[in-house]
Amino acid sequence: MANIKDIAKMAGVSVTTVSRVMNNHPYVSSDKRDAVKRAIEESNYQRNINAVHLSKGKTFLIGVVVPFSNHPYFGLLIEGIANEALQNNYKLVLFQTNYEVEREIEALTMLSDKQIDALIICSRISEWSTIEEYVSYGPIVLCEDARGTKISSTFIDHYKSFSKALEYLHDKGHQKIGYSIGRRTGTNSNQRATAYQDFLTKFNQPFDSNYVFYDCFNFEDGEQVVQRLINMSNPPSALLVSSDQVAAGILTCCNKHHIVIPNELALMGFDNQPIAKIMNITTLEIPLFEVGRKLFLQAKDNTTISHEEIVVRLIERLTV
Repeated sequence: MANIKDIAKMAGVSVTTVSRVMNNHPYVSSDKRDAVKRAIEESNYQRNINAVHLSKGKTFLIGVVVPFSNHPYFGLLIEGIANEALQNNYKLVLFQTNYEVEREIEALTMLSDKQIDALIICSRISEWSTIEEYVSYGPIVLCEDARGTKISSTFIDHYKSFSKALEYLHDKGHQKIGYSIGRRTGTNSNQRATAYQDFLTKFNQPFDSNYVFYDCFNFEDGEQVVQRLINMSNPPSALLVSSDQVAAGILTCCNKHHIVIPNELALMGFDNQPIAKIMNITTLEIPLFEVGRKLFLQAKDNTTISHEEIVVRLIERLTV
């Protein structure tokens, strides 16, 4: 396979001239430019794009780690990241981990191997100590509170937002409040659990483990929540649901079982996704598209460490 020196020899020009032609440099005479293009065509020369990236020190690729690519929450985050990437002439490399540590390590390894310029982790599974081992290889940005570390972040304070939602339900007259969540562990899950415990302590309410529903990610998971509620002798009067998708599933199943919302069960979701608007679900709005945009800009900036908290907004509808 021909290389750049071969092209220069065939065209009767210097290697520098060939490089200028390949990079569309304006200061090359038309005859030399034509000679180089003929030589490239005759030799069927293909540029080694990896070598080009190595010489420039950039790939213009940014990795994005998500646990699930088909979940609306992460879909909106990716949309915000992708839109800003397009504006800045970057491309994305998507890693779906299913919350498996090994898959997240693969993404981090691509950063250390200089195959990507930066890495955005939308929901982390690895330990902090593992993430910190890769900081020196390029920017890592997290969608969780990373203040006090060398890692940039755009985040929601889930302790504050959960507390705000619980106080709202309490002000509406609810004493028995439960909540549903995705993962049992993780920074965001731990913040929510702490907010819930502090809320119960503040209002002198007992903790009932039956009021906490784990592994709720999708619309279909709402059915298992409702089945458990039906079988309870003393069910909660309100549920704080960490996903509008799950809240919509709960609402649908409640209608099926003739459980009147909000009279018999108040529902409050999170994110303000389109399904919450369609089904009139009270929720806390998280501007996920904007969060994604900010995550990309932090990843692109390899000079500073920054942290930005996104404020959530209460959207009152018909389920509380």
